[in-house]
Amino acid sequence: MSSEVGRMLREDHRNVKQLFDQFEAARDKRKKAEIATNAMRELQIHTTLEEEIVYPVLRDADEDMYQEAQEEHHVVKMLIEELHDMSPEEENFEAKFTVLSENVKHHIKEEEGEMLPALENSDFDDEEMSQQMAARKEELMAGASTGSSSRSANSGRSSATPSRSKKSAVAKKRPSGRGR
Repeated sequence: MSSEVGRMLREDHRNVKQLFDQFEAARDKRKKAEIATNAMRELQIHTTLEEEIVYPVLRDADEDMYQEAQEEHHVVKMLIEELHDMSPEEENFEAKFTVLSENVKHHIKEEEGEMLPALENSDFDDEEMSQQMAARKEELMAGASTGSSSRSANSGRSSATPSRSKKSAVAKKRPSGRGR
């Protein structure tokens, strides 16, 4: 059974995949730049949510899966940082964004096929985690829309590493029969 957390993550995945498709279909460089900026903002928000709220619980469910997801996020953050440092007019901007898209699509496939089922079969409080995610997402989106979202706060490997203590708020609290 799907959880609210899983629904929220899958919705984010659909949104970013749509942006990737729009980028691929666009012919105007300005339009591509706008789409790329939106996709990178969405990815930064999404990775922050996962790393701060979801991954601490995933770590308890499957350490190897957690480590792989962290490494995949690291690659995505490096590509985003490089894209931020480039002009959309640069010759390899589109190629680098395509590599980002391919990496993220691979990560989404693994996440939806392996990680979310493992998470949804673990012992966590779906209602509390989904509320935390919604509140944090709203906060991150507000920061991104005002331009105060710090790229450096999201780009480094250690800056968004989840705290093990955060899992205590959502782990092992799921009411019987809910969230699975």
